[in-house]
Amino acid sequence: KLAQPGVNVVVSAGMASSPCGSGNFDCGLEIQTRSVEQTLIPLVSQITTLINHKDKLKKTEKTLRAIQRVGQAVSVAVGRFVAVGEAIAAENEDLKDEMGLACFEARRAGTAIAQLTDVSSLEQCEGDGRSTVFSDRTGMVKAARMLLSSVTKVLVLADCIVIKQIISSRNKVLVTLEQLERVSTFQEFVQIFSQFGNEMVEFAHLTGDRQNDLKDEKKRARMAAARAVLEKCTMMLLTASKTCLRHPDCESARINKEAVFQRMRLALEQVIEIVTDTRSSGEAKALPISIYAGIKDFKVKVEGLRDSLYCVSCEAVAAQLEALMEKTEDFTDSAYTSHEQRETIIQLCQITRQETKQLINTWRHAQSLKAKEATDEMELSILKTCQSVSDLRRELHRVAVGRATELLKLHSDHLVLQALKASGGDGNLEAVADYAGTLTEHKEQLVETCRLLCHISGTEPLEITCIHAEETFRVIGPQIISAAQTLALHPTSKIAKENLDVFCEAWESQLCDMAILLKEINDVFEGRRGALIKPFSHDINFLKTVKAAKLDAEEQTTIAKLGLELCLLTSDVDSEVERWDEQDHEMVRLCQIISSMAYSMYLFTRILILSETEKLSDACQQLQVCAKTPVQGKSAIFQKVMQYNSYRLFLYISEWSR
Repeated sequence: KLAQPGVNVVVSAGMASSPCGSGNFDCGLEIQTRSVEQTLIPLVSQITTLINHKDKLKKTEKTLRAIQRVGQAVSVAVGRFVAVGEAIAAENEDLKDEMGLACFEARRAGTAIAQLTDVSSLEQCEGDGRSTVFSDRTGMVKAARMLLSSVTKVLVLADCIVIKQIISSRNKVLVTLEQLERVSTFQEFVQIFSQFGNEMVEFAHLTGDRQNDLKDEKKRARMAAARAVLEKCTMMLLTASKTCLRHPDCESARINKEAVFQRMRLALEQVIEIVTDTRSSGEAKALPISIYAGIKDFKVKVEGLRDSLYCVSCEAVAAQLEALMEKTEDFTDSAYTSHEQRETIIQLCQITRQETKQLINTWRHAQSLKAKEATDEMELSILKTCQSVSDLRRELHRVAVGRATELLKLHSDHLVLQALKASGGDGNLEAVADYAGTLTEHKEQLVETCRLLCHISGTEPLEITCIHAEETFRVIGPQIISAAQTLALHPTSKIAKENLDVFCEAWESQLCDMAILLKEINDVFEGRRGALIKPFSHDINFLKTVKAAKLDAEEQTTIAKLGLELCLLTSDVDSEVERWDEQDHEMVRLCQIISSMAYSMYLFTRILILSETEKLSDACQQLQVCAKTPVQGKSAIFQKVMQYNSYRLFLYISEWSR
């Protein structure tokens, strides 16, 4: 953080991750994304270079050149950055005043820094009474604070435009979703679903970028889960709607379709809650406290007694332990927990209670003696209590992982799904009902296992993924059954068979995801690595469309960020090089070359990409016109389908090349 004038200033990269309203930032906005944070880091580094000069720094020609070069680089880069911000303000009326003010302050601060670092004729400046970085440290700190605050505000306001785009895209999807739900003919459905597909492509593109940019791991995990639901439900929506249109009087088909639409709406709402950091109810929904989190917090409090015997009360620690013991009932009350496992868990809980009781007794005795630190007896009790609760956690982990492993092996052959498909295809409603009961039992086993895995997962992102898996099994199980019932009522229906296949594939896919989740939980438990939230893959229907050559506000912001960062990093390298005594040092020379090349590449590709994008846009327009041309006859229809597939393939190749 920027310190008071006259004090050495240390500006860490981490300051950019703190809320803007805290410390010395005055913009009152919180940085939610990595891109904004990473853009600020080189600027913070440059300002640190300017402010952290020594009071009695030898004013050599080399030093003066370095300081002036950094100041000019900051001013020029901020000027270019602000120009883009002003262009964005002109295109967004609701942010115009606020963005304009932030740009004005940033430009003014950049100019002030350029003036203070203009030390080319230091003696003349001192004679004229003009301030420089050497004579007016207070002015430099003030300018630096204003620059950081205003640039941060410009970036965060620009980010608000991205949020607006996501909300607008979601609203379009919702409108089309309602239209799809009300269609009554195949022709109308095909027309609207084509529009829906394009809108989902745009939404997937925007939310995918947002997921990767979010700083908060929990939000990234929630976004990944919501996007996975939308991805899988799009195909389900297609087949469920077609089945309902083909068999309009079938109650099971209607139930199947309604469940898909409802789940998509919930996922869309969750995405908006994440990007806006709000809840529709107005209150944030906290994750249920897992056993792992409870044990971790309990151990922190117990071990904290070494530093202070009076930081928490004995009653609070005892109550926390009992709350923790209650949660273990999810394991001991389960019908799928073996007798031996249940007895072991109960025994470990009893040992933990005994050790904690002994700790509290020694703790109270130490307090009665007005002790200032833990006694030897109390230290031993702390170690025993922490060891007992760690043993409990290890056993719960073994039970949950063992259960999950067994279930994955049991369901690897998918015999129940195959039996449901066969019974439905035979029109055997009685057999479908029998296998539906078996699938329901499997679903309950998987749901409970996901709940146990959540308790011992080890990180909040993995907890969120476990909750998503639990909800997926809970929802897809009944959907498979309703799809099988529909097929049994209409055994010759190809659409009903296709619909059942899609839901069964979703079940199988979730089992594969559960196996990956299980491995990540084990990796965290064994300390091999942290959990990584992986972006979900998308098929050809989820690829973003090729953009026109004209840059929108988001793209302008991205280019401005890259330009600012590269320019400042280049200047940062140059200023650091000045500190080396040997100017002919090989490493120094290579660093200068690489820095210069990076910025030159940015300037070159900025022009080249625009040119190539313009060509790509023209080609896509030609393909679109060709694909939309009305035709009649089998041969012409076949040709149109081939052209349409070529268009989608072209977009697919463009996405990968991009």
